[in-house]
Amino acid sequence: VQKTLEIIDNISVPEEISFESVQKLCEDFDRAFALVGQERWKWFHIIEPYFIFDRRKFDVTLKRVVDSHGELRNFLTHRYAKVKDTEAAFSSVDKLKQTLNDSEELDKSKEQMKLRSASLEKEIEETQNKISSLQSRGEASELAILNQKIEELDGKVKHSLRHLQKPLIKLRSLAQSGQTAVPLEDARKLDEYLSNPFIALATEDDGYPLLKNILRKLDEVNSQGKLKLKMSRLRKAQEQIDDILQKDNLVPYQQSCKEAFSHRQQLLASEAIARLQKETEQVQENLREIQKQKNLVDSRNAFLETEQKKTLEKIENQKTELEKLILKLSNRNVHIILK
Repeated sequence: VQKTLEIIDNISVPEEISFESVQKLCEDFDRAFALVGQERWKWFHIIEPYFIFDRRKFDVTLKRVVDSHGELRNFLTHRYAKVKDTEAAFSSVDKLKQTLNDSEELDKSKEQMKLRSASLEKEIEETQNKISSLQSRGEASELAILNQKIEELDGKVKHSLRHLQKPLIKLRSLAQSGQTAVPLEDARKLDEYLSNPFIALATEDDGYPLLKNILRKLDEVNSQGKLKLKMSRLRKAQEQIDDILQKDNLVPYQQSCKEAFSHRQQLLASEAIARLQKETEQVQENLREIQKQKNLVDSRNAFLETEQKKTLEKIENQKTELEKLILKLSNRNVHIILK
């Protein structure tokens, strides 16, 4: 009896009644009755005959308790089921309210991101206008026109050397592998003609003697059959070699390249251009930083958009669940409208 009382004392009766709390109480009773049954089986067969009537009283009392527990479980399973649904409805209402609050917070955050994005766009526009203003100054404008002219000259020189590109690459490869000898100065100028023909031609002596040395070496290697190129490619390359060596068709380009290159060097060396470039670099750095912030804001806004879509879907699902619970409880179709 003492052991049984200890087992019963360990059962905690809930202060607030709900389906879950009563269900837990029933489960606690199930475990307690199982332990009492184990104790009964352990002790009842060795109880003295003098206490046989006390044992019978214990069995009767235990049966009454078990029967009462059965009634409680039956009540919980059947008659209390409506309360369970009602509790679920209240819980669904609370969940829906919380989700609506989350959606409202997301709307506020999106509005903040929108204002921040508009502010950054304005800063970007103002900074770009400032860069345009700097670039429209006299020295900058002159440098921009000169750079455009250099770009055009670079395209013309490349066009004049277009059929020599592949043969010159082959020549450099032969020189690097030791299959043909090319003087160091010529080899450096060869690399320059392949990477930046404008600079190569502009920094050559008049009459481009180094280029002519390279082309003569190319002619020599070709006559030895080391280039291993298609006949059509070799024929076009030979035509351009002849134009350069025999007709000096690059002389007009070289003079223009030298003048443009020299003029640009003078402009770049001037204090006005140096100040302008420094100021422009600072403004461009500011622009990059603002653009970086704008990208972060856009990324955050995209994330908020995704989260808002998920939240709206969650709201619709919770509304549908609550409407079904209300139908189950009241047998009425209810449509929840949210403003």
